Amino acid sequence: MASLRRRRSQSSPSAAGVVLLHGIAGRSLMLRRLESALQRAGFATLNLDYESRKKPLEALAEDIHPAIANFAARLQGPIHFVTHSMGGLLARVYIAEHRPARLGRVVMLGTPNGGSEIADRLKHIALYRSYFGPAGLQLVTTKHVTLASLPPLDYEVGVIAGNRFLDPISALFLLPWPNDGRVSVESCKLADMTDHTTVKASHMGLLLHPTAVRQTVAFLRNGRFERGRPIWRREPREMNRPAAT
Repeated sequence: MASLRRRRSQSSPSAAGVVLLHGIAGRSLMLRRLESALQRAGFATLNLDYESRKKPLEALAEDIHPAIANFAARLQGPIHFVTHSMGGLLARVYIAEHRPARLGRVVMLGTPNGGSEIADRLKHIALYRSYFGPAGLQLVTTKHVTLASLPPLDYEVGVIAGNRFLDPISALFLLPWPNDGRVSVESCKLADMTDHTTVKASHMGLLLHPTAVRQTVAFLRNGRFERGRPIWRREPREMNRPAAT
């Protein structure tokens, strides 16, 4: 039996709900800042831990299904997903197999939708295979059958990519530029995504960066990301008006 745990759940009968899914080798604790922001914005949350290093994506989708189904049954609003890294791939596999009746929007932060060049380089190394397990071998750029067989998106997906890095070796020598040190901006994209934005953050920094948090809430609310504000916010005649003294 899977050692699946709900780190934190908040719900009310009429609230929209958000399922949070961490990446490979991650923990629900890593998404706590995002979860808190979502709760403050009025969303009910389900922040899951799952055995990301022990099973392939299709098995993980089955593991998380009972908790998500129970969460959805307690809500009257839509069920959204906010995901980090491999969690975005898991969300797509889950939705393909167990699509919620009131599916809302999906936000993917740093998800390798086009695969990971790092996984390509390391997939034959025993230590990588042992540590990251079956799901780690599904992250390569040549799509695994589970991901290649996913249907086209018919729900709203917002993609947030990072373009800063902490690991110069991966960022400069293993990945196309720009990247977040683990996933390139281009690999994060989906052909049929609803919207896309980049944030000046590393792969893990996406979970903490204020802009990434704000953009996540914006997409769940409006189905689009906020655009940059113009440098000059006043009308020309206001700019020429003498300042008050």
